[in-house]
Amino acid sequence: MRRLSIGLIGGGFMGRAHALAFRAAAAVFSLPRAPYFEMVADATDELARATAANLGFARATGDWRSLAADSAVDLVDITTPNLLHKPMALAAIAAGKHVYCEKPLAPRAGDARAMADAAEAAGVKTFVGFNYLKNPMAALARDIVRSGEIGEVVNFRGIHAEDYMADPATPFSWRLDPASGPGALGDLGSHLIAMARFLVGDIVSVCGQLETVVTERPVRAGHPETRAIDQDDQARAIVRFANGAGGVIEASWVAAGRQMQLAYEITGSRGALAFTQERMNELKLYTTGQAPGRDGFKTITAGPDHPPYGDFCPAPGHQLGFNDMKTIEARDVIEALAGTRDAWPDFREAWQVQRVIDAVMTSAAEQQWIEITDG
Repeated sequence: MRRLSIGLIGGGFMGRAHALAFRAAAAVFSLPRAPYFEMVADATDELARATAANLGFARATGDWRSLAADSAVDLVDITTPNLLHKPMALAAIAAGKHVYCEKPLAPRAGDARAMADAAEAAGVKTFVGFNYLKNPMAALARDIVRSGEIGEVVNFRGIHAEDYMADPATPFSWRLDPASGPGALGDLGSHLIAMARFLVGDIVSVCGQLETVVTERPVRAGHPETRAIDQDDQARAIVRFANGAGGVIEASWVAAGRQMQLAYEITGSRGALAFTQERMNELKLYTTGQAPGRDGFKTITAGPDHPPYGDFCPAPGHQLGFNDMKTIEARDVIEALAGTRDAWPDFREAWQVQRVIDAVMTSAAEQQWIEITDG
């Protein structure tokens, strides 16, 4: 079997998640190409060597540029802070490499479009880590919507809320640097917007609001000096879809008590769907016309009838997790590179998500509805 040589840039939480996913994909699925951990790049040579030893990469470097240009690397996998995605991806594309990059793809839509255009001109395949789209329950929800089982979609109500920035003592980091793009809107809202597009379709106009809740933070952990913050801690937007449906999206990283509330409700003319990532193996379905006294949502539990759940476990109700979604994503990357499935979500889709994010930012600044036009 021909192997797929992977060059990973970034050895933090997400870099580790990607490495685990590729390793698990080789065990769970029958793959057309075998993933091989060729090279890892980190901030320094020392860090890179430690990451290589921990994750099982053959080679290590403190220079990401050398990885992007290395002739032995087939796929450049980028898991660094957002601000670095564009230069790293463009360097890899210029070297003729396929690119797998974490979300959000870039700080602004113009950057994301330049990345998508460059990849398409070079004829390389691209992938973006919107891993929550890989949940079998998300695929089931889309199938139900597309089948017409709940009728015509009239409303989408979604929220992605976590609390990892709720403590004012949490120090300044790259997430709070305006050069990295918006705050909660980009970090969490990008997942929710990707999900809304996946389930309902294109978003064509928005009316947004951004709020900074914590206005200053320590320059580093435990330091008395603080730095002023103007990144959004909370974002809200009323949205309009191309199919005429309305909706509301909300993102917050200061939502006390929430660790992973990526949740949505889709209302149709003949029913509704409800989901939360906090119970990621369940989808709630309501259809009209139920018997009096028996009216209500039913819970569908993930199982082998919802591919690719059965590749992980033959028994329903035994639960998939975060790393399993990343494993499905890694499988999709490998199969797309082998030509057995489409490369999606790709840089072009990530640009579409970023266009919505930029429109929300503009709307909040101008305090008016913004149309998302072609171009």
